[in-house]
Amino acid sequence: EGRVTPDPRVAPDLGTDPPTEAVQRSKAAVYLVFIAAGVCGASWASRLPQVRDELGLTPAVLGFALLALAVGSLVSLPSAGLVVHRLGSARTIVAMAVVVALGLATAGLGVRIGLVVVLVGLFLLGYGAGTWDVAMNVEGAAVEQELARPIMSRFHAGFSVGTVLGALVGAAMIALGVSVTVHLALISVLVVAVVPLTTRAFLPAGDTDQGDDAPRENPLRSWREPRTLLIGLFVLTMAFAEGTANDWLGIAAIDGHGASATAATLAFGAFLVAMTVGRWFGPQVIDRLGRVRALRASAAIAFVGLVLVVLGPSLVVAFAGAMLWGLGTALGF
Repeated sequence: EGRVTPDPRVAPDLGTDPPTEAVQRSKAAVYLVFIAAGVCGASWASRLPQVRDELGLTPAVLGFALLALAVGSLVSLPSAGLVVHRLGSARTIVAMAVVVALGLATAGLGVRIGLVVVLVGLFLLGYGAGTWDVAMNVEGAAVEQELARPIMSRFHAGFSVGTVLGALVGAAMIALGVSVTVHLALISVLVVAVVPLTTRAFLPAGDTDQGDDAPRENPLRSWREPRTLLIGLFVLTMAFAEGTANDWLGIAAIDGHGASATAATLAFGAFLVAMTVGRWFGPQVIDRLGRVRALRASAAIAFVGLVLVVLGPSLVVAFAGAMLWGLGTALGF
């Protein structure tokens, strides 16, 4: 059934002993880093309707522009494990936070200059976010092993909390008439200031030195492992479902249901709130149903929510669909 049971090979004495102060500090730091990553992504996504309007983009051109974000992430991911191994999770996240901040600021500036500059910023944003995501999950896994209980989905709930905060700040910026350029520049400064301080509490995860004489595995080996490929296929579907909401939900609320810009951002926020709730209570759901049944139910809920958003007769129905969509995609990763 895929139920969660502690691995007897991993910190067997931590199932009963309270976690050390270092583990508790690292746990809090991981939450903060996940939150910061969520704020960055939602800050950009919450302003997509304004980016489209200011640059005069058609849906087709906007979709093409968003590919730059995906391409940046795809370019970074194959080497992300090596980067984390060489630098460790903490230094990797600090470096990638600078890249993400530069990407946000460049994309925001590009709204005033032109689409090419936006594309450069989105590539940097995707590249930095991709490796950052791997590094913070490596650190989260290390903390989870030290605690000897499943809490990873709660770290992802922290990411969702960040996306909710980012969406709410985006809605406030829209209501106050703050430009996309100024908004994203402020977020960039905040990220560069906060993230390096947060990672100081990390455990030394990801940078274990194997030594020169240690056997080295072929890095392509995992690409030939069937279970790894199937997990990748599953994550692809969930990432597609979640990413579609991030990129298009606000625009769909405006174009398909006649919502105002602020209401559209709040619809995106409803999706993110539901995802946050699903991730926070994820450990209990997984313990009760097992991973397989929990994920099957999640996929069905996400599908129903997506149908309501696309075919629903009113904005209220679309809001309800957005919440089901978020709840259904919450546990995918």
